Amino acid sequence: MREFYVKPGDSVTFAKTVGETDIYLFAGITGDFAVNHVNEQYMARSKYGKRIAHGALLIGFASTCSSLMIDKCHGTAGDETAVSLGYDKVRFLGPVYIGDTVTLTYTIVEIDPEKRRSRGDIKVVNQNGDLVAVAQHLMAWVKDKV
Repeated sequence: MREFYVKPGDSVTFAKTVGETDIYLFAGITGDFAVNHVNEQYMARSKYGKRIAHGALLIGFASTCSSLMIDKCHGTAGDETAVSLGYDKVRFLGPVYIGDTVTLTYTIVEIDPEKRRSRGDIKVVNQNGDLVAVAQHLMAWVKDKV
């Protein structure tokens, strides 16, 4: 059995302050102009009191973490290419507002060297330490053609 590139406990983090530009560029790319994200007056009357970030934007940040994990083992990936198999158990637990700084932690929790796969847990916290989202990420290491 070949050596595997990651092991349980390997971890990476990514932090970003969510800006107005992030919201509007993401809305433009995805076509998601829901009032939750782009209408301050509407959201002022809501339980949240102001606009909230797209949940899918947080998944985009999670993708950054998976790329960081791949980069972390880039020099050891030999004749395989790491690819995402997707996200499971995605939950948005609290709002992320414009101006919030979110920190994502991606931790390998399980590997399957035989299938050449890993599973990572992703936790997203805001600047107050509140857990605002969680997910699991599945990654595969695919044998190169050459």
